Amino acid sequence: MCKAGPNARRGDFRLLLCLVVLASAVPVPAATPIIDYRDRFHPVVGEAGMVVSQEALASAVGARILERGGNAVDAAVAVGFALAVTLPQAGNLGGGGFMLVHLAEGDRTVAIDYREVAPRAAHRDLFVGDDGEVDTQLARFSHRAAGVPGTVAGLTHALEHYGSLPLAEVLAPAIALAEEGIEVTRPLAFSLAHARPRLRRSAAAAGYYLRPDGSAPQEGDLLRQSDLARTLGRIAADGRAAFYEGGIAELIVTEMAAHDGLITAADLADYRVVEREPVWGSYRGYRVAAMPPPSSGGVHLVQMLNILEGWELAELGHNSAAYLHRLIEVMRRAYADRSRYLGDPDFVAVPAELTAKAYAARLRKTIDLRRATPSSAVAPGLEIPEESPQTTHFSVWDRQGNVVSNTYTLNFSYGSGIAVAGAGFLLNNEMDDFSAQPGAPNAYGLLGGEANAIAPRKRPLSSMTPAMLFKDGQPVLATGSPGGPVIITAVLQTLLNVVDFGMNVAEASAQPRIHHQWQPDEVYHESGVSPDTLQLLRGMGHHMVPSRRVLGRTQSIASDGARYYGANDTRWPGGAAVAPEPASP
Repeated sequence: MCKAGPNARRGDFRLLLCLVVLASAVPVPAATPIIDYRDRFHPVVGEAGMVVSQEALASAVGARILERGGNAVDAAVAVGFALAVTLPQAGNLGGGGFMLVHLAEGDRTVAIDYREVAPRAAHRDLFVGDDGEVDTQLARFSHRAAGVPGTVAGLTHALEHYGSLPLAEVLAPAIALAEEGIEVTRPLAFSLAHARPRLRRSAAAAGYYLRPDGSAPQEGDLLRQSDLARTLGRIAADGRAAFYEGGIAELIVTEMAAHDGLITAADLADYRVVEREPVWGSYRGYRVAAMPPPSSGGVHLVQMLNILEGWELAELGHNSAAYLHRLIEVMRRAYADRSRYLGDPDFVAVPAELTAKAYAARLRKTIDLRRATPSSAVAPGLEIPEESPQTTHFSVWDRQGNVVSNTYTLNFSYGSGIAVAGAGFLLNNEMDDFSAQPGAPNAYGLLGGEANAIAPRKRPLSSMTPAMLFKDGQPVLATGSPGGPVIITAVLQTLLNVVDFGMNVAEASAQPRIHHQWQPDEVYHESGVSPDTLQLLRGMGHHMVPSRRVLGRTQSIASDGARYYGANDTRWPGGAAVAPEPASP
């Protein structure tokens, strides 16, 4: 048994890394993703729920919350706060994100939007210089790059409305990890070394994450975060008010005032979480739920599935040239639409037609099955009047059938690289996710238009795509990914691998991926796609480019109603699927 009380120390959390692997799977309907022991990749299996995240200690924290009687939301909130300690490049207090929650009681699914918000002083030309060009340094690496953070409000909102445990109990593991310190793992050491030049430019960030001599911590070093522990303790005691109105808010405002930032006390006090209706779609007898705008993920996931449903993909063969050609053309059209129509729905009208089967059928007719369509020939298609790779995702499933799929971020790895002095956390640089100038690409090469222009109190467009799959009214899969613009296509290919090709969730996560986003007109591919297939695609007119980074890192859970199958995408080391131990009789 894994034992750890609410005040457990660093060493105790090593005991939480219990990966429960069972010897056999129960018979289930053929449509449900289960284990076939002829597969090359296998998920972790549990009987009492599952937690999957990009960092093993955080996954273990969530599993322990489930063991103690917490539900999926309790565990997800615990994981979210723990990742702020153990995965500082993406886990955060100073960022924002989206949480999709399925509640077994009442059979209800809710989308919780805790995306960052532009400060009141923001304006359309905030990052446009005197020369008329976008100042990318200002948009990405200054205090002005920070939107009003939503993470603390979002996690506490979810716990208050859908959790079952007190906030102090859920936060206790993260506080302990920050106080006592975590051992720097090899992935964390690599990440900190890569970010060191940027972190050194902020005295507070250098103090929190680098050695006194300015060098990056090495594997095996102990990383203590006492300021972060105090901040977490304040939140545990006073809830969201501590962050948005109390002492933490004062530290944020002081940091902003000293460095020409925009966030004020009024901006923090006014921040609101928004509950939205998920985007729903159907695909080959399954129902798909995903995040609505200001995430573009759900809209374009459903749009692409609608187009692909018109072809028998399984007959084409997985990752064959014929199959990948269809994926590329579908991606091309969806991202073209994203560039024009998507934005904060509280500011712009996002066309409902984007997720309509009829619109998908019209787009399908524009696809030549033998030749690539140049992106220059593809424009946003609706006829109506006139939108980081270092994000992180986690999924949680409890034995009552409650499910959480959560993606949150600082945008870049370590955000802007600027930390709030005295508070222990980094600032996001999410203002770069707006269209700083219509037609100018952001850091990920994504183009945006007026719908995603900067405006006060507006939420920037995102690609984060927490998603769930339902069969016969029951959830069967929860997934999501980091990766900036590649998030949507990584989630798409994971769902297709499960539904069309019958893969278990680990097998589905491990397959080589491609990505196309309309502009630039290049198709990125991971290693593992056949050279013969790549040559055939080039012959069809596609510009195939080896990707310099992995195309997403999904964190997924599947269930057959009796057991839970967790898969940590191994494209980044250090994550884990952790199954809580069943309660004693």
